Amino acid sequence: MTAPVSPQSLPTGEPRWLDAEEQKAWRAWLYSSQLLQDRLDRELTRRTGISHAYYEILVALSEEPERRMRMSELADRCLSSRSRLSHAVSRLEERGWVRRQVCPDDGRGQLAVLTDEGFAALEGAAPIHVEGVRRELFDQLSPEQVAAMRDFGETLLRHLDPTRMP
Repeated sequence: MTAPVSPQSLPTGEPRWLDAEEQKAWRAWLYSSQLLQDRLDRELTRRTGISHAYYEILVALSEEPERRMRMSELADRCLSSRSRLSHAVSRLEERGWVRRQVCPDDGRGQLAVLTDEGFAALEGAAPIHVEGVRRELFDQLSPEQVAAMRDFGETLLRHLDPTRMP
């Protein structure tokens, strides 16, 4: 196994083109991950009225002490812009699932707080989501493929965002 190449060590000039096998691997991973996300989102939305993006916000809040999080941290956790997250939280507020609260630490920031109604909606959606993940992903893989997928994901996380390592 070779060490990862740092951007500083790349030669200037020609790009390091993907070979045929790398191209096949890249496209298979890219398209399958997009199709999986789309299928899970469509099913969750159809059966619960909750998009996958909203579901991830509810999950993130449910995992925090007191089920609340600073809006800027929630945007980072959900890989969302602050304006997109603010819009999503507004929609979740309309449903009564989230409320905003002034941050008691500094009075400037806002917290998103998961309400009891929002937690109940999440509890109703979670079995549908996990069944979709199991059916569309894990049921299609052998235990060895699951282990390889975890290794692959953790390798990329260490490189792309070590703060998300489990």
